[in-house]
Amino acid sequence: MIELKNVTRRFGDTVAVDSINLTIETGEVCVLVGSSGCGKSTTLRMINRLLPLSAGEILVDGEDIATMNPEQLRLNMGYVIQGTGLFPHWTVARNIAMVPRLLNWPKKRIDERVDELMTLLDLDPVTHAHKYPQQLSGGQAQRVGVARALAADPNILLMDEPFGALDAITRDNLQLEMLRIQKQVRKTTVFVTHDIDEALKLATRIAVMDQGRIVQHDTPENILRHPASDFVENLVGKQDRGLKLMSLRPVRDLMTLHVAPKQMAPGMEGIKEEDSVRLALSVMLWQDLHQVAVFNAQGQETGVITRERIIQEGV
Repeated sequence: MIELKNVTRRFGDTVAVDSINLTIETGEVCVLVGSSGCGKSTTLRMINRLLPLSAGEILVDGEDIATMNPEQLRLNMGYVIQGTGLFPHWTVARNIAMVPRLLNWPKKRIDERVDELMTLLDLDPVTHAHKYPQQLSGGQAQRVGVARALAADPNILLMDEPFGALDAITRDNLQLEMLRIQKQVRKTTVFVTHDIDEALKLATRIAVMDQGRIVQHDTPENILRHPASDFVENLVGKQDRGLKLMSLRPVRDLMTLHVAPKQMAPGMEGIKEEDSVRLALSVMLWQDLHQVAVFNAQGQETGVITRERIIQEGV
């Protein structure tokens, strides 16, 4: 879907991005991660031509973006930034509808799309459609920003530290929303963050950047197991990589299945099949349990996971 070939960006004598090569496959979530000033946001902004390249080329579906009309290019790329960038004098519905209006969609189709996206992002259209951005919480406004980026059903989604200014609880909730939405819409996504835990949670593949260069591009698991340099090892954390690996593995991988699902007893503690092994271990340690029940999306107890199994095979 997206290919960067020897891409360089200079600001005067300063090299912000230094001859990088990167391929992002269709439907993949590629997270660019690294310390401030490493070139990750600059790289993102070159993909939709908000910044011109100093050298190299970027291909989208095999076509050089330098040959494309920049406005048409951006209409096929949803763009989400930190702080949302919503128009304060427009309602939520009008903000979401911006790109479909530019594409001259019929009003009925626009209204249906706005309702669909607000529902997808857990924003009640009746309650929120006619509000203005200043009437929303930070998390709600960021959801509107994501809805606007998805409005015209673009093939590519670019996200530049979209959750960076939010509190920890809201940020975690929106990360879970992103995972849920990605399962449904399967957009090719380039996501910028300085938070390695966010990168590990969201990414199909991670590109670690340092001083304008990509120093490792791999799956979250491989980056944790085989960091390519001391910089990458320090970024992912030397001492808690085992716990981070547990956070990548779902409980369903290590649970012992019941012969047949059964309804959970009222008030019974349990975790979900899709929860991480790390969460299961945390629950057991906190509550001094040796095993915990596992339930599916229908609320049925489908098995158990034990502390012993996690310690033996958790990573």
